[in-house]
Amino acid sequence: MTDLSRAFDQAAADIQQLASRPDNDTLLKLYALYKQGSEGDLSGAQPGFFDFVGTAKYEAWAQLNGVTRDEAMSRYIALVEQLLA
Repeated sequence: MTDLSRAFDQAAADIQQLASRPDNDTLLKLYALYKQGSEGDLSGAQPGFFDFVGTAKYEAWAQLNGVTRDEAMSRYIALVEQLLA
């Protein structure tokens, strides 16, 4: 496991310790960066029309297509550090 992967995993654990819940836009960024960093480019079918939360997550992740896993991990770590500061 690389140092970046360790820091990514630690950031994923640290985010659980936030004093307050981030706004929905920030949560979508966290979700998309985490998925891109852990799984890579978007896969799977788009959720149904009435699945508003699923659709928002899908679209947030889709915007990161082409971003490398390492870049997504770095952005995720930076965002978590910013939220914890």
